[in-house]
Amino acid sequence: MKVFFATDIHGSEICWRKFLNAAAFYKADLVVLGGDVTGKVMVPIVRRDGLWEVTLAGTTHRLETEAEVADVERQIRNRGYYPTRLDPDELGALNEADGSIDRRFTTEMLHTLDRWLDMADEKLAGGAIPCVVNGGNDDTLEIDPVLESSPCVSFGEGKVLDLDGFSLASMGYTNPTPWDTFRESPEEQLAERIEAVVSKIPDMGRAIFNFHAPPYGTGLDEAPALDENLRPMHGGAVMRPVGSTAVRDAILAHQPMLSIHGHIHESRGVKKMGRTLAINPGSVYTDGVLQGAVLDLNAKKGKVARYILVNG
Repeated sequence: MKVFFATDIHGSEICWRKFLNAAAFYKADLVVLGGDVTGKVMVPIVRRDGLWEVTLAGTTHRLETEAEVADVERQIRNRGYYPTRLDPDELGALNEADGSIDRRFTTEMLHTLDRWLDMADEKLAGGAIPCVVNGGNDDTLEIDPVLESSPCVSFGEGKVLDLDGFSLASMGYTNPTPWDTFRESPEEQLAERIEAVVSKIPDMGRAIFNFHAPPYGTGLDEAPALDENLRPMHGGAVMRPVGSTAVRDAILAHQPMLSIHGHIHESRGVKKMGRTLAINPGSVYTDGVLQGAVLDLNAKKGKVARYILVNG
């Protein structure tokens, strides 16, 4: 079985398209997106005096035609943002105090996710090529029922999915971060979540852990050290491990065949942990580049026969 794994696309539409195209390009039997699927920023495009105005990277652009607006929207989506057309009154009515900004953001995010799932239905032949998508710590819980209801994508959270004799156990929660994101748990609770899902695995020798948080201290979890103001120290030159001890301990205790991770974009790499091959393909979604791993699984021997980290 050939598996393509990627993670942390954070709303980048060009990376989502590349993920879907990877199934045919790598002749994969299965594609897995490990978490942090959705974006974080909404970009208003405002109608004023017969023109559209949008501010990108501090520069205001005035757009005259629908073609110009559509092109800017494409650029915004590819960066992982949500373009949002508004009139001045709508923009003025949005504020944090009454939650209207969050509600509009959620509407735009879910609308985009629905559109992405329609793309998946087309690209993956209506589910003929299996696709597993999981949430990550930056994904709100509102995406769960949308993914759960998709006819062509399997939502992995808290489940063990059978993959022709291999078992894929998924969990999008991470250990706490400085940003207090949507799916975080203290290490003790994270360990409980892990045990709740891995207890369903029938054969650990054919198990794949799909845990968003990488294992602590393995080189797959090195991120820039932050000062008290959450700014990178020495320009990001100082790195420190920020992964999960609960994930590390679970891998060492259960020794699955394979463990795939994300969350820490800078720590692209591979680590052998006993019999377990642990991988973090990293992420550079802001450049429109999809990083991933192509994995050949030997069903007869129950092991990873070959693997390669790829960019595209």
